Amino acid sequence: MRIRSLRQARGWSLDSLAERAFLSPSTLSRIETGHRRISLDQLTSLARALGVSLDQLVETVTDDDVVIRPQRDDHRGVTTWLLNRGSGPGGITVARMRITEEVTGKGADQLGVHPGTDWFTVLSGTVTLILGERAIRVETGQAAEFSTMVPHAIKAHGGPAEILCILDHDGRRTHLHPPA
Repeated sequence: MRIRSLRQARGWSLDSLAERAFLSPSTLSRIETGHRRISLDQLTSLARALGVSLDQLVETVTDDDVVIRPQRDDHRGVTTWLLNRGSGPGGITVARMRITEEVTGKGADQLGVHPGTDWFTVLSGTVTLILGERAIRVETGQAAEFSTMVPHAIKAHGGPAEILCILDHDGRRTHLHPPA
């Protein structure tokens, strides 16, 4: 229910809404916190006091338009936060990634190729950028930019690492939606 958020959006105190809805402040407090079941007459009174319909008062509101939730991929050892909705100007996507999977062997079976250029900066930890036959260590505060037509992968080195990356359309499709 949206009672508390509607009350706060109007700048009303608990006492103010309780008075307008003919409820005691303690009853309203328990209703807002879910410690008391609300009756139909209380619901009607609150809707009237707040100037909303019953449907608006009880609708479930998500915060997905504001809150960015991580997407875990345990198989690849990566957690991703997409920092812009959809793709931005020119099809650019900005993402924060926490990488836990470390390099094992040559890692050639895990290398990807796609048109374009990838760019990332290391926020914490150290990563190994496998770029063709090269293994390049990139540490906190350093950045890398490379052609993605060269087979590549990014893995953690010596523990988890976090990067901020900018991906074009092809990079987003390859790195954030890999084939199953």
